[in-house]
Amino acid sequence: MDYVKFGVIGCGGAWNFHRLGCKNVPQLKFTAAHDVDEKNLKRAVKFQKCEGFSKLDDLLNSDIDAVLVLVPHFLHKDIVVAAAEAGKHVLCEKPMATTLEECDEMIAATNKAGVKFMIAENHRFLPAHVTIKDMLDNGIIGDVFLGRTYEGAFCPADEFLNPNRWNFTYDKGGGGVVADQGVHKFTMLTWLLGEVDSAQCWLGKALDSPPTKGEDNAIILLRFKSGAMVTVDLSSVTVHPLTNRTELHGTKGTILEDHAWEKPIQVFSSHDEAKVKGEFYSIEVDHGPYPQYYTIAAREEDSYFANCILNDKTPEFAPEQARAGVAVVLLSYLSAKRGSITHMDELVEIYKSKGTKSVLNGLLEVTQMNYKKMKW
Repeated sequence: MDYVKFGVIGCGGAWNFHRLGCKNVPQLKFTAAHDVDEKNLKRAVKFQKCEGFSKLDDLLNSDIDAVLVLVPHFLHKDIVVAAAEAGKHVLCEKPMATTLEECDEMIAATNKAGVKFMIAENHRFLPAHVTIKDMLDNGIIGDVFLGRTYEGAFCPADEFLNPNRWNFTYDKGGGGVVADQGVHKFTMLTWLLGEVDSAQCWLGKALDSPPTKGEDNAIILLRFKSGAMVTVDLSSVTVHPLTNRTELHGTKGTILEDHAWEKPIQVFSSHDEAKVKGEFYSIEVDHGPYPQYYTIAAREEDSYFANCILNDKTPEFAPEQARAGVAVVLLSYLSAKRGSITHMDELVEIYKSKGTKSVLNGLLEVTQMNYKKMKW
């Protein structure tokens, strides 16, 4: 096999980042596509010059090697299971699923079928974050004790105000910005800092969106088992150039990262192996402000997964790690409902008893309706 033949399932907005990011990647080709929206499918076939399938079963029965799943969150589990049963390797967009039980079904199905399975979490593969992970592993800023991270992915108001759009809904999206954007941060932070011990979360609505829609802004305080404390700020209604920011403070220094910078990482370190000791310095990595970092991350994750298939290697980014990000989403929501610091053990008890889907019930009642006191 010289390259991996991918079938794309879902040809909406996310598909564009993967398509553009992988234009010159020899390890893979997008040879087939499926979408229930005929216009999306025709557009994908035209731009990609691939074969179009109006039925999912027909795509799965074609000669593709793997699928790239880019559909609404609530459809992830069923499609991943179907692809695995058809013997196709699976790369699925984040979040892995909306509940831990769905995550478990996906893992079980892909393990049983003996296919490779990975979540396309762009924060996990962005070169800037890979560089930060290497610095942490090498002790450049010592032991991290404090951090904060922000994602402000502004969305048109229609995403929240239109009741017919699935985005940010409790039943199809798995919640608001905590589920949609927070899972990026949680997956990244658990990769960098280890397991989360506890969380406290506040949810808010700046827009008067339908009751089926979740929060459009949130703040989560996380305590890790290592002792590190991190604040996670999320919003889809703040107006500024699209970016993500993270800062980590350790016993030997600080890492500052901003996706809007051409050189996205600044470091201050007292470590003997620091590039410049005792003063801030910038690090050059493969990067570009929005939307470039989206296409770069798509290229990195898609080509990595293709190489795993070609070389018969198990992806280092295991689905269990993506599941951990979903667990922190649900832990955050559970904390918001309880109005207090909530430990991961408490979520595990719910998982064992009534199931984590129950956590998504009643979230509207604990969301601050900030729009009632605001004038736009």
